[in-house]
Amino acid sequence: MSPHILVLGGTTEARELATELTARPGTKVTTSLAGRVARPGAVAGDVRVGGFGGARGLADWLREHRVDAVVDATHPFAETITANAARAATATGLPLVVLRRPGWRPGPHDDWHPVPSQAAAADLLPRLGHRVLLTTGRLGLAAFAHLTELRFVVRSVEPPEPPMPPHTRVLLARGPFTVADETALLRDHRVDVLVTKDSGAAATSAKLTAARDLGLPVVVVRRPPLPDGVTVVPDAAAALHWLDVPDRP
Repeated sequence: MSPHILVLGGTTEARELATELTARPGTKVTTSLAGRVARPGAVAGDVRVGGFGGARGLADWLREHRVDAVVDATHPFAETITANAARAATATGLPLVVLRRPGWRPGPHDDWHPVPSQAAAADLLPRLGHRVLLTTGRLGLAAFAHLTELRFVVRSVEPPEPPMPPHTRVLLARGPFTVADETALLRDHRVDVLVTKDSGAAATSAKLTAARDLGLPVVVVRRPPLPDGVTVVPDAAAALHWLDVPDRP
């Protein structure tokens, strides 16, 4: 019987993995997308959009669709679906691997301020600057809404959801961006502090280089912890290797 792999997607790595898997004769691949982006990139294989209804709903879907293995290749900050995937895999006895690109690491000339959450970032901001480039995505801006004295530039792929800081300029743009792009953005808006999530990947790291070159502080929101006991791999190639292991747990 052909193996059926469920890829919890939405990232570049998930698309790469789906492309590789669908090229393998006899392999069925379904990629699940949350549906938060109106125009997601093309994905090879079958695609489903929307939630499962929590861990129990996911477990039911895995059984109903005769899935043989699950790859969680969601964004490093998609904490809820990752937790649900771990619980559903345990409930069904299916193998699960979490594909997480490596996080960023500061260099000797970076002025980074790691924090555990966006709320902690908001608490720290007034001590670091007053003109903020906020690149944490369109969700969660409520954590900064009380900072009425600061000026924000918010960049996201789609319009952000309120509430948000009262003095906010929204830039709708989709990366990747070059260091020259990011440097011009920081200078044009007279930004004096950058806030970002540790999403990892070279495609989104140009802003960090630009901030370092301009001597700007960067508030970096750390990733949420992964569920205990899950297997983690750094890229699509490693996920493919894991899927080929004959005696996987």
